[in-house]
Amino acid sequence: MSPTINQARPDAVTAFPIHIPDADLSDLADRLERVRWPDAGTITDGRQGPALPTIRRLVERWRNGYDWRATEAMLNGWGSSRTVIDGLGIHFLHIRSPHANATPLLLTHGWPGSILEFRELIGPLSDPSSHGGNAADAFHLVIPALPGFGFSDKPTETGWGVGRTAAVWGQLMQRLGYGDRWMAQGGDWGAAVTTALPHMRAPGLGGIHLNMVLFQPTAEEMADATPDEQRMLDDAQRYDCEYSGYMKLQCTRPQSIAFALADSPVGLASWIYALFQDVSDSDGQPECVIPLDHLIDDVMLYWLPNSGPSSARFYWEAAQEMAQGMPHDPIPLPAGVSMFPGEQVRLSRRWAETRFADLRFFAEADRGGHFAAMENAQTLVEHIRSTFRTIR
Repeated sequence: MSPTINQARPDAVTAFPIHIPDADLSDLADRLERVRWPDAGTITDGRQGPALPTIRRLVERWRNGYDWRATEAMLNGWGSSRTVIDGLGIHFLHIRSPHANATPLLLTHGWPGSILEFRELIGPLSDPSSHGGNAADAFHLVIPALPGFGFSDKPTETGWGVGRTAAVWGQLMQRLGYGDRWMAQGGDWGAAVTTALPHMRAPGLGGIHLNMVLFQPTAEEMADATPDEQRMLDDAQRYDCEYSGYMKLQCTRPQSIAFALADSPVGLASWIYALFQDVSDSDGQPECVIPLDHLIDDVMLYWLPNSGPSSARFYWEAAQEMAQGMPHDPIPLPAGVSMFPGEQVRLSRRWAETRFADLRFFAEADRGGHFAAMENAQTLVEHIRSTFRTIR
């Protein structure tokens, strides 16, 4: 899949050029040629999951016209790198800004996202002067793949959940020479990891930005909800009742789906596509807001390294952590929050103010959903810049 890494020192950071063997791509093509399709089901409006014609269209593009080699070259052009921390190999993109005084920024993805979630953010954040912005807003970007995701190693022992990942991210920023002052951003599991960093007082971390806040409303908040807040509660309840089946399975029995995710590219694609369908701001048609090739790219970062099973286990690990208790104190560092209307788990500014000790920025976007960086990159860039201007 890529050259064998021979690290002379335990703390070495090495280039990690990705080159998938032709045989692996041929195997994928063969599997896509001989799919055993399910029947269409009893309804086709998405309530039972992705419709048969929808996944057929995705697979047709995957077979004819999609170009993995172009994506591979793009990833390699963004400083594809690897290092071993706490015994686990971590793959990450490292994009140095042309502006020497840029602020280091750690970006963390979620599931079923990937490091490619941030493709539309990379140029504007790292080189704002070439994208209609100000050089003072420039960032050096570090974009790691979560443990068991993409080309990061797959854990072979339990314990690799949110907290351990956050600790590794702190060490990664130190190892890259960014330990004096850096920022962090994330959504989905990236939000969980980013939230853990200030609670553990990661050295050098100056502040965070989230486009999802993991929270449980109190009984008092629910009883005193405004009409807008009640809509947020209703959406969260709808998510729990209608959309969260994948989460409950992966939190409790991830290995039961692992065999299908490892063996069937179409099964993997459908499993991933379902969440894009359900929680993007697209009325159930994610291709309307995210290019189909970008969705296929995302699936490829699960299929090629066979990380569908190991990424599902991240949910199980996080569930074990939650059972032991998570921090409930307000986040102690300066923070910014962006709420996108299609995000199913949202909170109001007044609810946020009780959960952040120093809330510097809060804004609601006009469009976009759970995959904010893929659906409305321009607004997310503006919100990230606005947050960290108040912190630098």
